[in-house]
Amino acid sequence: MIGTYDHQVIDFRHLAALQAIAEEGTFGRAAARLGYTQSTLSQQIRALERKVGGVLFDRPRGPKPPQLTPLGRLVLSEGGQLLARYDGLVSSIERFKAGDGRVDIGTFQTVTNVLLPPVMRQLRKEHPHCDIRLYEEETARPALGELDLMFFDGPGGDDVDSRLLLEDDHVLIARRGDLPAGPVRLQSLDAVPMVALPAICDQARVEAAFAAAHVVPRIVFRTADNQAVVSTVRAGLGWAVMPVLACDVRPDDSELSLHPLTPRLPRRPIYVLTAGALSPLATRVVELARRAAADLVASRPRGPGERVLIPRASARRSGYPYTQTRADGMGVTPVDA
Repeated sequence: MIGTYDHQVIDFRHLAALQAIAEEGTFGRAAARLGYTQSTLSQQIRALERKVGGVLFDRPRGPKPPQLTPLGRLVLSEGGQLLARYDGLVSSIERFKAGDGRVDIGTFQTVTNVLLPPVMRQLRKEHPHCDIRLYEEETARPALGELDLMFFDGPGGDDVDSRLLLEDDHVLIARRGDLPAGPVRLQSLDAVPMVALPAICDQARVEAAFAAAHVVPRIVFRTADNQAVVSTVRAGLGWAVMPVLACDVRPDDSELSLHPLTPRLPRRPIYVLTAGALSPLATRVVELARRAAADLVASRPRGPGERVLIPRASARRSGYPYTQTRADGMGVTPVDA
């Protein structure tokens, strides 16, 4: 509600002048603190008095310092809070531009365990005061909501910018000795006891591929925990089909063996999804994630015959060779977005 003065045009500099005089005790010291002449400071106070419609200081003659009037105390109290909030706003904007703000990231298990650790380490190194919030949830459909960005195993809708980071082969995990080394025919999994993730996200694609091949495994246990799937296979309850990055089984594991499937299942893609303009901090997360995807392929242990493909544009940036090809086709493929 607008009263007898137009409060929307009060100058923050005038409020700062009022605060400086109250804190310093004299117009002279306040002017020196603010870098003004005393006459300029007096003009600012008179301008503020015109805006609020009353006198802010009693100015006694002689050496006595100016005293705030009741109106002056009110304006100082309320105006001081506005100044503090304004200073906080300026500081927040400066931190935002410098990349020291807050970033909210949606993620899922594979990204949290494999892709994000080097991203977070580098981000903390570059911006030690940034506020990183991670939200992990397995959902059938991506929902950015209030998130700055989200990692998901599929593209977003038309209103979402979807950047494909990498694609991940699926492998069969079995107890060592259950199967001979090398590829396993998909049709041989029909009626076989299997351990599986919930039938959403990538697991839905896996089971759709089974159905298309008229393969019906016998699911004996479902769990949303990648490591629990692997541990259950290790215990002998059944086999499992998982993306390479999700299973976290080394080729030299003494208890488990990895086998490519033939025909090959559709690869599991990993996207980073964003909507609208990104903050500098969120932009840096996307850049670091793309770098981490390329580094992941270069450093990951590979079994005999594994194939890894790196697109030409990514290879030029990273210095890695464009292709490394071996026989069996297990691997991870970073994709240039």
